[in-house]
Amino acid sequence: MPDPSYVHAAFSSIAARYVTANHLLSMGADILWRERAIEKIAEWKPQRLLDIATGTGDLALAVQRAFPDTEVMGTDFCRPMLDVAVKRGLRNVLEADAMHLPLPDASFDVATVAFGLRNMADYEQALREFKRILTPGGHLLVLDFSMPSGLMARPYRMYLHHVLPRIAGFITGNSAAYDYLGESIEAFPRDAAFLALLERSGFSMPTQLPLLSGIASIYTAQA
Repeated sequence: MPDPSYVHAAFSSIAARYVTANHLLSMGADILWRERAIEKIAEWKPQRLLDIATGTGDLALAVQRAFPDTEVMGTDFCRPMLDVAVKRGLRNVLEADAMHLPLPDASFDVATVAFGLRNMADYEQALREFKRILTPGGHLLVLDFSMPSGLMARPYRMYLHHVLPRIAGFITGNSAAYDYLGESIEAFPRDAAFLALLERSGFSMPTQLPLLSGIASIYTAQA
């Protein structure tokens, strides 16, 4: 499991250039993935949405723009990332550890986490905490990297472990943070294993939507 101290230090060091790096390294695909997430969230008509591990606020800002009547809060344990989110226009932020959210039970009807659960120290404990803050019948959306299978698997691993860290190191000045990225993606449960993890964590009706041949996936479940 990831070391929280290392994760905090790594993301603090790249906060200022994190958004640019993400868009360049994914060739803009991350923007399309968030648009698919917004389409799914629209089905739930959220009144109060918590974006966990919001980082620089990409998904929370997209939700804020798409649903102006929804109360959106972004939370993260890394203050430098939150500072960037605020500068970009995210109105409501909370500095907090996702494993122990200082929020009442059943206080949001939708929770989202994009590219963040993979960095948490205990996936199941984190998911149980997300369920705690959701209203009964509320919805969870997890957007994160997977690993493609078939012909895509080998070239993607080459890019992930050898090409991406060099480019990211040039952009952000911290290639080690992106060495960690590849390791965390390989270790993260995916496909059927992640759906089973959602059920073990108390969620029902888990679903998966693979994106770009399985490079990323949107998982949803109901509290």
